[in-house]
Amino acid sequence: MTIGSVTGVRWRSKTRRIWALIKKESYELVRDPSSVAIGIVMPVILVLLFGYALSLDVKNVAVAVVLEDSSPDARELTSGFQMSPYFDATLIASMPEARQLMLARKVDGIVRIRQDFSRHLARGDAEVQVLVHGTDANNARIIQGYAQGAVGQWAARRTAEGNKLASGPVVVQSRLWFNEANDSHYFLVPGLIVLIMTLIGAFLTAMVMAREWERGTLEALFVTPARSDEILLGKTVPYFVLGMIGLFLCIIAAKFLFEVPLRGSIWVLTVVSMFYLLVALGIGLLVSSVTRSQFVASQIALLVSFLPALMLSGFLFDLRSMPVAVRLISYLMPARYYVALLQTLFLAGDIWSVILPNAIVLAAIAATLVTLARLATRKKLA
Repeated sequence: MTIGSVTGVRWRSKTRRIWALIKKESYELVRDPSSVAIGIVMPVILVLLFGYALSLDVKNVAVAVVLEDSSPDARELTSGFQMSPYFDATLIASMPEARQLMLARKVDGIVRIRQDFSRHLARGDAEVQVLVHGTDANNARIIQGYAQGAVGQWAARRTAEGNKLASGPVVVQSRLWFNEANDSHYFLVPGLIVLIMTLIGAFLTAMVMAREWERGTLEALFVTPARSDEILLGKTVPYFVLGMIGLFLCIIAAKFLFEVPLRGSIWVLTVVSMFYLLVALGIGLLVSSVTRSQFVASQIALLVSFLPALMLSGFLFDLRSMPVAVRLISYLMPARYYVALLQTLFLAGDIWSVILPNAIVLAAIAATLVTLARLATRKKLA
């Protein structure tokens, strides 16, 4: 028998073993309702729950409008707050009453139009006082920006009608790129996909592998001719397919439920998501190979995968506002690169200067984690 024929026989035997392990794990996956629930039902629930419940937009803000000037100009400005979808404006006669409402948290802001508003408006130096409850600093900044926008729209209308304002000869024209609707779902939904893929890959794989360690079924596989890499591949493929199903469910929800645009290529999105799913699966395999306990594996998987994906990926918090040490740590987190890829592909398109570096980093991390998981399993076999 020639060397080529021996190699062919070994390759066919290896392929048959891997395919048998994949079929066996697929049967186990279908028979386990919890795995199907985590892989398919949970992504849908999380997208709906977080997508509809979590929002950085502020609407129907309760504000008290203190109208001390009864001139037509002041009333026109007041109507801008009353008609805005972002405010629930209540007319108040005096500042002491408005302060009491603010202290009682019945309103989150006060807009004061002073008695001499029309006189100063004629002189070109009119002011509108905006007071915002500052216990939630981020919410206060958003309300303050909305109030400034309402005043700016009123000033723009007056300018269009030929009235002169003290705005000077320079007019600022702003435009919001990649999110013309100014909808926070455009920013949040891609980040939610990162969290869901992390949970499916790392948490599910770690739990399943650790459960088999506890039951002793992996030891039964170790006495078979199957190698450690074949066992890991047989374990990985079904959950990889399950994770990709969860990914496409998330993409469909983002596109049709939340109307988030997908400006990049679906094929590029699929490839980079495969890289990140391999990263998550590698984390789960490595954790379960080291711990062999479901409880410990679940805690470690959450600690090293989900929490960094939530806190250090740029999903909710701007990394540039963090201390330098924390920013340096974030470069070790795979979710950081996947968030950048998703936000770019969904909102900006195929920007290769962003896609290629982040995709290469994810591929390198995936290869490293899978190799470490294989080595860890090989040590247990020895």
